[in-house]
Amino acid sequence: MTTSNKQASRPMGPLSRLGAEDLAAVAARHRQYFEPSWQARSLIGAVIAVMTAIAIFALIRLEVTPERFFSGLSRLGFFVVQMFPPNDEGKFWFFLKALAETLAIAFAGTLTAAVLAAPVAFLAARNVIPNIFVRFAVRRGLDVIRSVDALIWALVWVGVVGLGPFAGVLAIICSDFGALGKLFSEVVEAADNKASEGVLSTGGNPVHRIRFALIPQVLPVMASQVLYFFESNVRSATIIGIVGAGGVGQYLAELLRVLDLPPLGVLIFLILVTVAIIDVISSRLRLAIIGQPQRP
Repeated sequence: MTTSNKQASRPMGPLSRLGAEDLAAVAARHRQYFEPSWQARSLIGAVIAVMTAIAIFALIRLEVTPERFFSGLSRLGFFVVQMFPPNDEGKFWFFLKALAETLAIAFAGTLTAAVLAAPVAFLAARNVIPNIFVRFAVRRGLDVIRSVDALIWALVWVGVVGLGPFAGVLAIICSDFGALGKLFSEVVEAADNKASEGVLSTGGNPVHRIRFALIPQVLPVMASQVLYFFESNVRSATIIGIVGAGGVGQYLAELLRVLDLPPLGVLIFLILVTVAIIDVISSRLRLAIIGQPQRP
């Protein structure tokens, strides 16, 4: 079969069946779909130009120069070279203990924040609380809490309860409570209403609707989000330890302050290995909870 015969045997679309006059009539009738919108293109170009100008102004205002960038890279390379060969200087078990403390801070903070945020999320969901004033107050409260970074919360709690891992746990709880509350509420709002309608149609009350229709749908997604937050909080717990909230952060700050780089290399390697292991385990658990996507 020749190429022309193959093309002739293909199914033709609606526009391909029209003649030249008909196509011209369609194009004239729906001009906005066939001709470029110069207003939209001009608006997009103006937005790109404004954003580029703001970025250039920010770079100039913040004194971001190529000279400083490449000099910083050379100094970073010097630090990396000085880390080899790694030498723990007899602090290996102290590093492991501090790393275990960091994992405990992340786990306790994430789990507590999730337990506290779950019921609040239902109060912020549109399909659970129809009262706009209650929902607005809960949502704005979550926004206020999550607008403060975990490092700021760590500084606050160190000043309140003193140095140590307890301040780190409280910092992660406050930081994650607002974020998880918002994410959980969006998951509840995205739930399928058919199960809820089925529970209500059989005589169930709103509590039964939440227990038997909403929670079974949203619980796997919530658990997946909690796992991701735990993975992220391991890194956050490392950072907040620098301000005295426990964990390996205090060792990182001390070694950097005195430029004791060989043991710093050992500590960074332990952190990287721990985060990689947690990432692998968390990914497998998320797939097990949500389920493998079905291939067509």
